[in-house]
Amino acid sequence: MPPRKIIIDTDPGQDDAVAILLALASPEDIEVLGITCVAGNVPLPLTTRNARIVCELAGRPDVPVFAGADRPLGRDLVTAEHVHGKTGLDGPTLPEPTMPMADGHAVDFIIEQLAEHAPGTVTLCPLGPLTNIAMALQKQPAIANRIAKIVLMGGGYFEGGNITPTAEFNIYVDPQAADIVFKCGAPIVVMPLDVTHKALVTRSRNDAFRALDTPVGVAVAEMTDFFERFDKEKYGSAGAPLHDPCVTAYMIQPHLFKGRHINVEIETTSELTMGMTVADWWGVTDRAPNATFMGDIDADGFFTLLTERLARL
Repeated sequence: MPPRKIIIDTDPGQDDAVAILLALASPEDIEVLGITCVAGNVPLPLTTRNARIVCELAGRPDVPVFAGADRPLGRDLVTAEHVHGKTGLDGPTLPEPTMPMADGHAVDFIIEQLAEHAPGTVTLCPLGPLTNIAMALQKQPAIANRIAKIVLMGGGYFEGGNITPTAEFNIYVDPQAADIVFKCGAPIVVMPLDVTHKALVTRSRNDAFRALDTPVGVAVAEMTDFFERFDKEKYGSAGAPLHDPCVTAYMIQPHLFKGRHINVEIETTSELTMGMTVADWWGVTDRAPNATFMGDIDADGFFTLLTERLARL
């Protein structure tokens, strides 16, 4: 099977960085057409900077990086420096990027790539707020029928939320965009907190990254060292969840994940539960399924894949 063509839409973020590295380390499985950046974990100027830093760390300055939306569709931007640090990539000391930004807007790039490639051959992999994807769907609704899948990190059901009691950060930042995406009709696969909170970077798993003794391995270990302090204190867990690489891992080894095809609706009106992913896990409504909502992961298999692939870079 030829590698699957993907566009990574992202707001790096240490875990976004690891997801990008995993994709770039797996050319037999994934062809990264480009990286589109959105405001989320940190403002847009930093997410575009961080995406280029990661490409250069991977030795792939040829991958085009596009700037996209600098704010949500209908709300003020909420960021997460309290988790990711002031740059979004706090932890390792990495050089400023020298590769230029690609010309054009992220939304136009997404539309153009879906138009240029055969229907059902390009997968969108959003790792942050869904603003760029929603804007593309609003600007050119016909692209929904050309998308192979939208494999996204966001939401939660059994785990609740991580930015409010009911909302996961990516969905909370732009719930209106998420609502558009979940209603677009394209096949959707969701990696919620229910899965990512089982993908914990324990000390032994982080030691395995560091033991690669490469610039990538050391940088990944230092990234996870930095942001795990927040989650370990918050959840009392043995390590920090590695959220976004679950998306990339699914594109490479989907058998690592288990879930259900269910209805998922996004709360957009209640400030109490704004951004909640209302997942009909138990099938108690008559609403039509619109997403495959993952609930479990083979964590050991996931970290084996991640460590083996990062060793290539």
